[in-house]
Amino acid sequence: MECSCKAVHSDLSLLEDVLKTYANTKGSLITILQKAQEIYGYLPMDVLEHISERTGIKPAKILGVATFYTQFRLKPVGKYLILLCKGTACHVNGSDLIEKTIIETLGIHDGETTEDGLFTLKNVACLGCCSLSPVMMINDETYGTLTPQKTKDILAELTKQAKEADNG
Repeated sequence: MECSCKAVHSDLSLLEDVLKTYANTKGSLITILQKAQEIYGYLPMDVLEHISERTGIKPAKILGVATFYTQFRLKPVGKYLILLCKGTACHVNGSDLIEKTIIETLGIHDGETTEDGLFTLKNVACLGCCSLSPVMMINDETYGTLTPQKTKDILAELTKQAKEADNG
């Protein structure tokens, strides 16, 4: 019986300059993983295996580092990565209500991506923007003093922009 699933094969040549620079530098694994994630958008398993082969670091150690630090992703994320702050100030000021709004609006929970690949929701411990609480970051843009309506408006605007970009 054959598996109908397709193995993902990343273009490993994209990582070559990074590995030339850091593969033989002790203590550079996090830097290599950061650069790899910048290139691929996440850390595909074949990339982690390639890093292991080139650096001599055991695959289990690489996977351990990649899963320990929340900055690393092992699955692709949507065009818009929503980082929702769940720190104390945001929690006290309504981040749970903002999360509920995102769940109802987009139909995704923490760690999930919308079916159209547009949005991924990731709850984070703190974004360091306590005076703007509740706050979320979408890609590199910070949105503060959120309300459910403001959140819906932001998501609707980003959806509209994405559709215009696809059609234009």
